[in-house]
Amino acid sequence: MTFRLRLVPVLVAALVALPVTAGFLGTLLPAFGYLPALGADALSLQPFHELFATPGIGRSGLLSVWTGLAATALSVLLAMLALAAFVGTRALTRVERMLAPLLAVPHAAAAFGVALLIPPSGLLFRLAAVPLGLGRPPDLLIVGDPLGLSLILGLVAKEMPFILLVALASLPRAEPARRTAVARSLGQGRAAAFLFAVWPTLYREIRLPVLAVAAFGSSVVDVSLILGPSTPPTLAVQLLRWMGDPDLGLRLKASAGALLQGGATLAAILLWLGVERCAAAWLRRRLARGGRLPFEAAMRGLGLGAALLPVIVVGLGLVGLALWSVAGFWSFPDLLPPSLSGRTWSAALRSAAGPLGTTLALGLLSAGAAVLLAILLLAAASPLPRRLAALLALPLLVPQPAFVFGLSTGLLALGGRPSLLVLSALHLVFVLPYVLLALAEPWARLDPRFERVAASLGRGRFARLLRVRLPLLLKPLLSAFAIGFAVSAGLYLPTIVLGAGLYPTITTEAVALASGGDRRIIGAYALLQAALPCLAFALVPAIHGLCFPGRRGMRT
Repeated sequence: MTFRLRLVPVLVAALVALPVTAGFLGTLLPAFGYLPALGADALSLQPFHELFATPGIGRSGLLSVWTGLAATALSVLLAMLALAAFVGTRALTRVERMLAPLLAVPHAAAAFGVALLIPPSGLLFRLAAVPLGLGRPPDLLIVGDPLGLSLILGLVAKEMPFILLVALASLPRAEPARRTAVARSLGQGRAAAFLFAVWPTLYREIRLPVLAVAAFGSSVVDVSLILGPSTPPTLAVQLLRWMGDPDLGLRLKASAGALLQGGATLAAILLWLGVERCAAAWLRRRLARGGRLPFEAAMRGLGLGAALLPVIVVGLGLVGLALWSVAGFWSFPDLLPPSLSGRTWSAALRSAAGPLGTTLALGLLSAGAAVLLAILLLAAASPLPRRLAALLALPLLVPQPAFVFGLSTGLLALGGRPSLLVLSALHLVFVLPYVLLALAEPWARLDPRFERVAASLGRGRFARLLRVRLPLLLKPLLSAFAIGFAVSAGLYLPTIVLGAGLYPTITTEAVALASGGDRRIIGAYALLQAALPCLAFALVPAIHGLCFPGRRGMRT
C-alpha cells in the first residue's frame, strides 16, 4: 500500500506534464515546417518568415506583454492595499466574504458585464447622463481601445479577488500578528508594519499564483475577444483566427505564432521578476533609512477602494447583463428599459440546451476526477514538495496557445477525432491545479489527533482516510469540486480548439455571440454562463448540511 501511494505523485505529475510536453512538441515541429498530415515533411523557417511578415504582429506581441503585466501589477497592488488596510481587523472577514463570490463568475461573463458597463452607451454613462447633461452617447472608443485598457480592467476585476483570497489562505504562515507587533514597536503605523514586515514573506508564499496570473493575462483569448482591440488584436486572438481558418496551411504559421506567444509570456514573467527585484531593493533602502509611509492615514480608504473596485465593476456589469437580457427598446440616456420582455430568454434557453448539457458533462467529469486525484496525491504527499507543486502548476504557467494548438495538430496527424472524453481529459489538466490549490491548505491544517485516535483503535491507513479525514474535510472537498467545475465551465481556448466546434459549451457560444453585437442575447448567455458555477458554489453548504443533519460541529 505504501509503495503504491509513493507512485501517486509520479503518476499525477505525468498526467499533467505529458499533455503539456506533447502539445508543445506538436507546436514546435509544425512551427519549423514539419507537418506530414498537410504535406510538409521538411524542416524549414518559412512559417517564421510568414509570421514576421504579417502586418501588426509585433504590436500584437507587445500588446499581449503589456496587458498581462499591467493587469498583474494592478491586481497585486490592489490586493496588497486591501490587506494592509484590514489585516488584524474584523473588517477583513467582511472583505473576504464580499470578494469570494466573484471567483464563481467566469472570466468571459465578467468581461461581458464590463463590455456593457463602460462603453459610451453603457450603464456608467447612463448613470452620468443627467448630471453631465448628455443627450447622446459620447464619441469615445472605450471597449476595444488600442492600448487594451478595457481588457486590463476586465482582467483586474477577476484576478485581484483571486490573488487576495490566495494571500488570505497563506497569511497564517507569514505570522502577521508577531511581525506586525515588532514593526509597531519600532514606531511604524499599522499599514506600514504590514507592508514592511509581513508582505515580503507573504508574497513569497503566493508568488506562483501571481506568476500564473501574469501568464494567463498575457495569453488570454476569450476576454481579449470581448474587450481587447481588434486592429491588431492580441497575439493569442490572432493565433486562434489562423487555427480556425479553412486554409490549413495557416496552421504552420499559427504554430510559429504559438512559439512567439510562449516568448511573449516568458518575457512578461521575466519582466515581472525584474519588477520584484526593483521593489525588493526599494523596500530594503526604505527600511535602512527608517522610512515611514506618507499616506498612512489614508490607507483605510485606499484599501476599501481597492476591495470595492472589482465588486463594483463585476456587480454593476452583471446588473447590466440582467437588464439587457429582458429589455425591449432601450435608448440612451434612459437609465432603465421602458419595457421588459422574456422573449430573449425563451429563445436563449431553447438554443442553449445542448451547450448547457456539454458544459455540465465536462465540468462534472473533470472536477470529479480532479478531486479524486487530489485526494490520492495529498494522501501520498502532504504538504506537497515545492518542485512537485511547480510541476503541477505547469498548465497555468505555460500559455495555452503554446501547447493546446499542438495537441490539436497532433490529434489531426494521428487521425483522431474530438470526443467528450478527450475534452474532459484536457479540462482535467487545467482543473487539477486549482483543485489542489483549494484543498492543500485545509488538508494540511486538519488536526492529526483525529487520525491518531483512529489508529489507536486499529484502523488502517485507508480506513482512516475514508472514515475520518474525508468526512471532516467534506466541506473543503465540495468547495474544491465547485472551484474545479467553475474552471471547467469557463475554459474557452482548449474547448474551441480541441473540440473543433463539435462540442460547443455555454462559454464558447457566449463568446461567439460577442461578434454579433446583440446585447440582449449576449446578456442572457453571459448570465447562464455565470449561473452554473454560482449554482455549484451554492450547493456546497446545502449538500454538506444534508450529509450531517444532526451534527452541528461538522457543519462549521
